Amino acid sequence: MANPKRRHSKQRGRLRRTFYKIKSRNLSKCPQCGKLKLPHRICLFCGYYKGEARVTILSKEEKKKERDKKRTKR
Repeated sequence: MANPKRRHSKQRGRLRRTFYKIKSRNLSKCPQCGKLKLPHRICLFCGYYKGEARVTILSKEEKKKERDKKRTKR
């Protein structure tokens, strides 16, 4: 395996790492609830996509009731 003949300077290593930074996400506003969401995705807060309800989003209390119903059926 080849080894470097000379040591790279700190500046050269840092210049190489300038492209490693994290890019910010492009967020768009949900037309239904107004919260920020990823474009071309269902809104995680209201469940709408392109003006139609695609998914029903349950609140914490509703989720707890559903869990309790499943446990009592057993």
